[in-house]
Formats: sequence, C-alpha cells, structure tokens
Amino acid sequence: MKNVRITESENGSRADKALSKLLPEYSRAYIAKCIGEERILLNGKPIKSSQLVRTGEVYTVSDIEPKPLELAAENLGLDIVYEDADVAVVNKPKGMVVHPANGNTDKTLVNGLLYELEDLSQINGVIRPGIVHRIDKDTSGLLMIAKTDIASKSLTEQLKNHTCKRTYHAICYGVIEENKGRIVAPIGRSTEDRKKMAVVENGKEAITNFTVLKRFKEYTYIECRLETGRTHQIRVHMEYIGHPLVGDKQYGRRKVIGDNGQFLHAKTIGFYHPVTKEWLEFDSDLPDYFKEFLDKLE
Repeated sequence: MKNVRITESENGSRADKALSKLLPEYSRAYIAKCIGEERILLNGKPIKSSQLVRTGEVYTVSDIEPKPLELAAENLGLDIVYEDADVAVVNKPKGMVVHPANGNTDKTLVNGLLYELEDLSQINGVIRPGIVHRIDKDTSGLLMIAKTDIASKSLTEQLKNHTCKRTYHAICYGVIEENKGRIVAPIGRSTEDRKKMAVVENGKEAITNFTVLKRFKEYTYIECRLETGRTHQIRVHMEYIGHPLVGDKQYGRRKVIGDNGQFLHAKTIGFYHPVTKEWLEFDSDLPDYFKEFLDKLE
C-alpha cells in the first residue's frame, strides 16, 4: 500500500491522468483498471477515473503490481558545478527535462545524474532520485541535488522556509519603468486553460521580486529573486504585470522570438549545507544564445 498526494501541477486534472503522472511507472490504462477495481481510494471511498483531483488530496493505492521503471544511466555531459558527499549543484541546459515521466524515460537530467554521481537520495522515489526542486524544460541554470536522504530533507525544508537564494535572469517584452518591483499574486491552475498556470483568487501564495538590469527600446533585461517556488512562477507573474518573457510559447506573445523557448536562466543559487551548515552560493554564466540576443539589443 502506498499514499499518493496530489501536487499543485495536477490540480483539476482527471484522477486517472493525474495519478498516472504521479506514478509514472504505470500506464494510465493500468491506473484506470485499478480505480475500476477499487484499489485506489480517497478517504477510504472508491473513486471514478473521470473525477477531478485537488491539490493536497491523498489517494491510497493498494495491491498495485510492483513495476518500477528502470532508468538508464546516460552520459549526457552534465555540467556538475559542485559536489561533495552530501550535495551537488548542476547547471542544466535548456531543452532538458529534469526527471522522467510517461513517454519520456531517457535523456533527462536524472539519467545524466545516474551516470555522473555515485549516490543519490531515494527519498523522492525511483523516478526522482536526488531531485528536490525543478526548473522548466526550456529554462536553463542551477539546481541543487541531494545525494543523501538527510540532504534531501534539509534542502526541501530550506525551500519550504524560503531560506534558499534563487536568482534568475530574464528578458521580457516592454520597458519596465520601475527600477525594482515586488509581485505578490497567488498562482493556481488557469480556469480557462488547464494546461497553464495563472494568477487566480484561490491560488497559492506567490512572491517574485525583480530588479531592472538594463532597458532597451522594446525589451527589459531583469533579475528575479523568488520568495516562493510555484510552477511557472516568473513566467506567470511577468505576464500578469504585462511584461511576458521573450520566447515564451505558453505565456508570451504570439510572435515568438527565436527557437530556444523563454529567455530565463537560473543564474544563482545559495543554501545552507545540510551537514556543515555552511552557506554555499554558486553563480553561472548566461547561455550563449542569451548573451547573443542581449548583444543584438545593444
């Protein structure tokens, strides 16, 4: 028997679809079969495949076949910025998914980590070894990796308590007049498009601080620092204030510049070492495509 908690990204999805994503080692058809046989319960009661799930709900799964997904270690040439016995920091390239999911079991960051690192925390399951937080496929930059369960718990707690430092660089449409700003707007699943996140009244608290680094004729180069870590937070918040990120196919403008996705890079990350309690902070260079676009704007 195992318990599966619904995450914010699955809020409002069908039960069979959401559970198959949260249990990626099983197909949606198999999950639907388990639901039909009343092997998946909510508060001790049977559910339907078509019912919509809500963030925080815990589903009890019993008598499910042990079919763990076997992940292959792959040499993907990952840029390991830092590593010790407990933690690592990796610079993820744009276009790489963080961890496997249905139909996508190779060439993810996890596949590369399995090749590069001897130890990874298993606290988040076979699909997400070492993963304590994520960035989008088309967002590049730094991620913390937990090599032990102690490290995983510590880093997760620091994320929860907002004691980590996470700074992003981005290019957005339009000229932002203020030198600095603080966006406080709750984020949840969009009521108009369930595939997107949006600022909604009943969403979860989300806070983004931004600083203007440079203004151009039609664009602004900014630095964003997160106080919370909601799905697509910077992308949603910048769209909300009328300055969507350049290149963002989902939240940006119809005319997409370039083929690299959103111009968003996780540039700096800082945290307290889980064992020594020492403050560690790392910075990364902007990707070449990002720097080239800035040069064109000069």
